[in-house]
Amino acid sequence: MNSEHAGSITRETSGELSSAAQACNRRKRKRVAPPEAPAGAKRSQAVREGEDPPGRGRSPRISVLPDRLRQAITASELTELLHYAALGKAAGVKQPSWCRLHRQKRVKAVNVVIVEGLTQAHFYEHYLALRHLRTSYSTRVTFTPSPSDLASEIFSGEVLEMDAASLRQTSNGRHKAPMTHPVITKFGTQRRGLTAYLLTEEEMIKRRYPVKGLPGFEEFVCTDCADCATDGSPLYGVDCEMVHTVRGYELARVSLVDSDGNCLLDDLVKPHNRILDYLTRFSGITRAMLQPITTSLRDVQVKLRKLLPSNAVLVGHSLENDLVALKLIHRHVMDTSLLYRRDFGQRFKLKVLAEVVLERQIQTEDKTGHNPVEDATAALDLAQYFIKMGPSQLVERHGEELWGYATVDEAAFCEPEAQPSLRFVDVLQTLGRSVAYSGRRSDLQLDLSSQQWHKSDKALLASFRRRIKCPFLSVLRFSSLSDRPRPAPLRDARSPRDMCVAFAGPLPAGVSEREVRRLFGGCGAVRSVRLLGSTVRVHAEVEFEQLEGAVLALQVLNGRDVRGQPIKRPVNESMLDLDLTLDALMHDGTNAGRLYAARPRRRAHLSARGNGLVSHEVNGASRPDQLSEEAIRETFARFGAVDRVVLAAGPARRARHAHISFGGPAGKEAALCSPEDLQKENYLVCPSLTPPHLSSWVAATTSGAADTGGEERPPGSQDQEMDLVLGKLDRRLRKLLRYLPEGTLSVVVLPGDASDRANCPGLCLMEVKTEKDEAEPALTVQ
Repeated sequence: MNSEHAGSITRETSGELSSAAQACNRRKRKRVAPPEAPAGAKRSQAVREGEDPPGRGRSPRISVLPDRLRQAITASELTELLHYAALGKAAGVKQPSWCRLHRQKRVKAVNVVIVEGLTQAHFYEHYLALRHLRTSYSTRVTFTPSPSDLASEIFSGEVLEMDAASLRQTSNGRHKAPMTHPVITKFGTQRRGLTAYLLTEEEMIKRRYPVKGLPGFEEFVCTDCADCATDGSPLYGVDCEMVHTVRGYELARVSLVDSDGNCLLDDLVKPHNRILDYLTRFSGITRAMLQPITTSLRDVQVKLRKLLPSNAVLVGHSLENDLVALKLIHRHVMDTSLLYRRDFGQRFKLKVLAEVVLERQIQTEDKTGHNPVEDATAALDLAQYFIKMGPSQLVERHGEELWGYATVDEAAFCEPEAQPSLRFVDVLQTLGRSVAYSGRRSDLQLDLSSQQWHKSDKALLASFRRRIKCPFLSVLRFSSLSDRPRPAPLRDARSPRDMCVAFAGPLPAGVSEREVRRLFGGCGAVRSVRLLGSTVRVHAEVEFEQLEGAVLALQVLNGRDVRGQPIKRPVNESMLDLDLTLDALMHDGTNAGRLYAARPRRRAHLSARGNGLVSHEVNGASRPDQLSEEAIRETFARFGAVDRVVLAAGPARRARHAHISFGGPAGKEAALCSPEDLQKENYLVCPSLTPPHLSSWVAATTSGAADTGGEERPPGSQDQEMDLVLGKLDRRLRKLLRYLPEGTLSVVVLPGDASDRANCPGLCLMEVKTEKDEAEPALTVQ
């Protein structure tokens, strides 16, 4: 039996492992014992929790949380990182929810490069041409294409968690006139209809409201909502109470009231999962209350869709939490926590607003838990009062009680003053930090003095290098690739998918796809099997999910005979540099310390019997083939501290393949030096090739257009031209990084493509520049 791939990489990889094993055996008596279990356990815990492991340098460092590594980030999550890097905990900004920036106080500047026209698939299709990007940036994560302009989102995004005190120290102090009041700043002074106070789609996305089409809300139910609401649309107050289950917070009670205060719905709901805490102090829910309840979340969703007219406007306090609990998407919402807004993103409690504005006592201590009907009515009344009074009169009446603002003369409204803003760029400028944009002319809400427009990437880079001081926040847009004409959606023969394909044969007549899948499945997860009957004898095309599966298939199965027939491996033009690509992936910084392990169903050799394939056990009875994290840690702990184990298993299938992350490359090398010992325990190992942020190499690195079928485009001049263009881009980015000051957080974004023609994810590369990256004198920070 044979596997057809690129022959040279098999011989090189096998040779490397063999020579490494010999060298390791010569040093076996001198091998240092692995670290003690407590130290390894502490290190593993630190890595899992996103903390800075002991023994690392004192420079800033960025890392993605393990449970978020294979999830794509959005533009808003990227801005979370930028806000924290620039402002930090001292300004009240929390660590991003998806990554950790260690030693943020030592970050000297933030630089973002947006390379238009590139996707994640481009990066891996032309991996060898992008030498600087793949070696200088140790952190990568898939990026979800944004429908809006990314540079505009970076500059105009609001710093929601900004600490008021830290900004007041550098601003003009307290407000001098109502024109600078947060409510007046947002809504103006004139009284308007309710549509002026509805959240826009951008605000809903920013505030993490459920929005149709966004990742994470695929299973949410949409109401029959009209395209637009009017000033005469009816208002409905809604409030929910939740309990804590094994899957997080789930709905336990929902209340809905109409604009007249009539209660239309007040139902208890049976959570789907086991309850850990009824949160009775806040929810008022007890075990006895829910025990006889059979109403499900689905039942409540059906009722709400029937009760709400198409032009309904939902009103609530921090309404995003209620809609998430309801798993409901509704376009027209009004949030009282954002109507009665405070400085720097802080929010009033509903209890406080009801007491001051409505002169009503709710959520009193003599009651057990909150009453959702009471809370929904209070939110509805607050919204109606706001619309009726208008921003100006509201601030005049309640400004001192709620915000601590003294009433001023009407003349103050006629003298506009500089209004404080929570926009990222405004906060930085208030703190005296410089910002700059360089690139193609764009519609940005940024002073023209902070913008430099360039027609070419070459001119952009030259202008940036001529700067004496580097801006604290700089955004550079490289647009030359977006000007290149895009070919029609053709199937590109030079695709990362080809790297995961192995051809086997000749096979016995009558062999089935299931038999071939079972045979090759011991090396890695098999994506597809196709029997080729166009030749005289039967061959099979086997496509793996991961590169490691194809490499192991070559190592283990290559050279096996079936009916005395040796392998025949056709080689196509697109695979001529496969050995170089695999070697580069093997030494990729993201794969340092990572090992791929597989446990076949049985250690066997192959032969033909009748019309099928037969596996024969070798050296006695076969061992159990199922993998578990505990078993892997126990087996591989002798080589070094195991930080993380990622099992690769399909739906309802046993895991037989895993990626193992050691505390350092020494553990990985020690395991590769002991292939024979591991084979005795029925383990096959090879260096990890798939970057850790990709769950499936084929699915994540193949563009949407490549799966649409169509004419196949052979590799040739067009691919070579793209390699040259990307090589030039890579060299420019290398020069840019060299001129950034030490301690700069450098982010390179390949934004992807969200057009109707194709839906291709992007890629975000991140690194904090250190001394070792400086080859020439770098800029200082302005």
